Amino acid sequence: MRLNEVDFGNATPVDGYGPGFFRVGGELHHGAVLVRPGATTAWGGLEDAEALLALAGEIDVIFVGMGPEIAPLPGDLRRQIEAAGMGVEVMASHTAAHSYNVTLAEGRRVACALLPVGDPG
Repeated sequence: MRLNEVDFGNATPVDGYGPGFFRVGGELHHGAVLVRPGATTAWGGLEDAEALLALAGEIDVIFVGMGPEIAPLPGDLRRQIEAAGMGVEVMASHTAAHSYNVTLAEGRRVACALLPVGDPG
């Protein structure tokens, strides 16, 4: 089996995660994060719709990680994202991070918003 290194270009993949943190592009981020082209920032969670809506025109799909388990995205938030012209895929955070990395490697315009997977305590 031949393994090839993935080229993400100038984009930053999610390298890993653990209780209360995500590692993105080699940097540790505590709490919820928003990973988008050119930047990784803290995210205010499901109440922070503005951060997601600001991505309109910049990305095509947002992967939303709901923490350790898949959970429904509030309907109003889904409608706002879709009305802004973006697709939204909801899943557990570890699956969202993986899906983001795979789609990013394909050269697609994507972002991911990830809720932490566990208590850091």
